[in-house]
Amino acid sequence: MDTRVQQIALFEGEADNFNGVTVNMDDNEPMDAAVFTQRLKASLCHWKYEGKKGIWIKLPLKLANLVEATVNEGFRYHHAEPDYLMLVSWISDIPDTIPANASHVIGVGALVFNKDTKEVLVVQEKSGYFKDKNVWKLPTGVVNQGEDICTGVAREVEEETGITADFVEVLSFRQSHKSFLKTKSDMFFLCVLSPQSYEITEQKSEILEAKWMPVQEYVNQPWNQKNEMFKFMANICQKKCDDEYLGFSNVETTTSSGKKSFMYCNTDHADRLKATRDQASSSL
Repeated sequence: MDTRVQQIALFEGEADNFNGVTVNMDDNEPMDAAVFTQRLKASLCHWKYEGKKGIWIKLPLKLANLVEATVNEGFRYHHAEPDYLMLVSWISDIPDTIPANASHVIGVGALVFNKDTKEVLVVQEKSGYFKDKNVWKLPTGVVNQGEDICTGVAREVEEETGITADFVEVLSFRQSHKSFLKTKSDMFFLCVLSPQSYEITEQKSEILEAKWMPVQEYVNQPWNQKNEMFKFMANICQKKCDDEYLGFSNVETTTSSGKKSFMYCNTDHADRLKATRDQASSSL
């Protein structure tokens, strides 16, 4: 390695499991673009010598003046968040295996079923695709970053209607491409929830009206009968309300690194997994 490189202060990076390096630039340390370029060139030379592959540079907003200099050294945009821009460069001679930016948005729909009255919770929206279509639809929304499906769908129901409800199962899901900003794909999970309250308070900013509707009336809406995907979903909802359909329940578990996670599987099997775990715990 060039001895001149050894004399320049290199950037410190965090190694990953794929022989890559991530540099988290400190927004409390303003840096001149010329100085940054010199240090980045030297660091890239050092990492190349070490056999590193993917190099990630995380630039906070306060260091936006360094974006052009980073791009000039062969980096490309990977993704952006409200407070930073992530750039990446593949410096290995083997084929680039940098994963693409997150490709999917996770949507949820809620079948909130009142078993006593045989009614489902439905809404009409003030804006969006269903505005002025006179369609009564299930409450829907998008899962937030870091939020579980089972938590997100219950939150959306409460936000839109004021109804608190407990997650029961995932009934089905569908995938659609070029759905968000005409680039991202969409995964939509239809879930069933059990209501814990019944008095509706509409979200004034988004919901025109919300109400409890007889299951069959919801299923028989012209929109649901004319549009195949909605007809399929309405049929699943009807079957579930008639106790003729079994979905996927959630089983809380942990990843190999110890993070809390949920696995979704056939409800019968989920119940067996939970029972087995409870028996093991009680025997300790």
